[in-house]
Amino acid sequence: MGAVKYIFVTGGVTSSLGKGIISASLAKLLQARGYSVTIQKFDPYINVDPGTLNPYEHGECYVTNDGAETDLDLGHYERFLNIPTSQDNNVTTGRIYYNVIMKERRGDYLGKTVQVIPHITDEIKKNFYKLGESGDYDFIITEIGGCVGDIESLPFLEAVRQARIELGTSNFLNIHLTLIPFLQAAGELKTKPTQHSVKQLLENGIQPDILVCRSEQHLPQDIRKKLALFCNVQINSVIEALDAESIYDVPLLMRKEKLDERVLSKLKLPTKTQPDIDQWKEFLGRLKNPTNEVHIAVIGKYVELPDAYKSINESFVHGGAENECKVKVHHISSEIVSEENIKEYLEEMDGILVAPGFGERGIDGKLAAVKYARENNIPFFGICLGMQCAVVEFARNVIGLSGAASTEINPDTKYPVIDLMEDQKDIENMGGTMRLGAYACKIKKGTKAFNTYHKANIEERHRHRFEFNNKFLEKFEENGMIASGINPDRNLVEIVELKDHPWFVGSQFHPELKSTVLKPHPLFTGFVKAAIEYKKNKNKE
Repeated sequence: MGAVKYIFVTGGVTSSLGKGIISASLAKLLQARGYSVTIQKFDPYINVDPGTLNPYEHGECYVTNDGAETDLDLGHYERFLNIPTSQDNNVTTGRIYYNVIMKERRGDYLGKTVQVIPHITDEIKKNFYKLGESGDYDFIITEIGGCVGDIESLPFLEAVRQARIELGTSNFLNIHLTLIPFLQAAGELKTKPTQHSVKQLLENGIQPDILVCRSEQHLPQDIRKKLALFCNVQINSVIEALDAESIYDVPLLMRKEKLDERVLSKLKLPTKTQPDIDQWKEFLGRLKNPTNEVHIAVIGKYVELPDAYKSINESFVHGGAENECKVKVHHISSEIVSEENIKEYLEEMDGILVAPGFGERGIDGKLAAVKYARENNIPFFGICLGMQCAVVEFARNVIGLSGAASTEINPDTKYPVIDLMEDQKDIENMGGTMRLGAYACKIKKGTKAFNTYHKANIEERHRHRFEFNNKFLEKFEENGMIASGINPDRNLVEIVELKDHPWFVGSQFHPELKSTVLKPHPLFTGFVKAAIEYKKNKNKE
């Protein structure tokens, strides 16, 4: 195809318009035409990575195979494109400044005054182009976080302006995403916020090539004309993006609006072939025409913010569609449930998932949920801290180790069934120092895990400091909780399950980080299947 094509996606009027979903949808359509595409996210905040951010601030922290703690949009990129991302796909202002300051300290700038232009902008551009240098991609889509007009975004927009000059118009494209609000009282759609946003972008030296307009209502032709005239774009480059029923509808909506065709024609590429999106349509067919419905409780402490468990929620969409089943997820705060009231929250549920997290807040509620699932034979799935809770609950209530705990919660416990990993004991810096990224796991034949994965060797992504304490393994296995998955290099327990339970599985890793539309994660598919079975049997009774 020749030179790599760079597409920059900026946003105006308000944040959270869905730049990540628009970027992923465009990438999907280009991929469906046979191009190789990747997406990167540039975040204007000064944290070096999202690893130390509270989920309430920024939603979940997504972890890549190479162990980078990144923005949750990278999850969308992977779920849509079915290709892994890496450290290079997410860059923050913090990292940019950090790199420049380190260079300055080493004397790389030979005593020159270090400034935003050219030093910071050069570092940003170096990161813009980095993925393109590998020769693996035809298209690099770069999403610029935040909003035009934010002080933090200015160096990024300046770098985009410079990139346009360096790359030339046939290898550069700017898509600007804005909002067209509908004023109820006046009964009309308003283009002024978009005009202002484009004006601001122009002040930064960037003329958008394509406008994508989020709106609750269809954009009539006269509104499109007005936008084209005032914003200096061709009328067929004004694309409407209506609120969709599901994020997985957006690629098809963008196809209908011909977003991919506009992009290709602007970059002087052929538009004759049609994208092959049959598999995607099949997935949507299963998603929208379920033959079953199950109710699954997700017990966690960040439930007020749905984005805190983004990947888990999406994995249920994939695992549900695979089973032709609608999964109704009920987020229940682990701080409001206890052994006394747990029944009223969970008795209607067909499955119980105890979510990952850190710290002791809400831990008793999680333990109560595990016990309820274990005693009532309800399908149970514990992820990371959820798996550790399953281990603690079993130690206390089945093996009889009174006061057993994780040393994260009780450093002085007599029975530290979950303990800090050896190499974590002397660490002082909290950022980027956990056991992060993909590690191998060997699954024992004849176990639930093996029957779910249908293979013995897997690789899964991690983000934790504490782990199962092998000193207690024999006791657990004697009592019916077995380690069905082990990390071969360090003998760490990766998966536990109960022998005499229809489906009770805990994983130390995060399976939700590898589930995609075209490859739903086996553990979520298996868990949903178990919930369907449980519901059937319950209805028989």
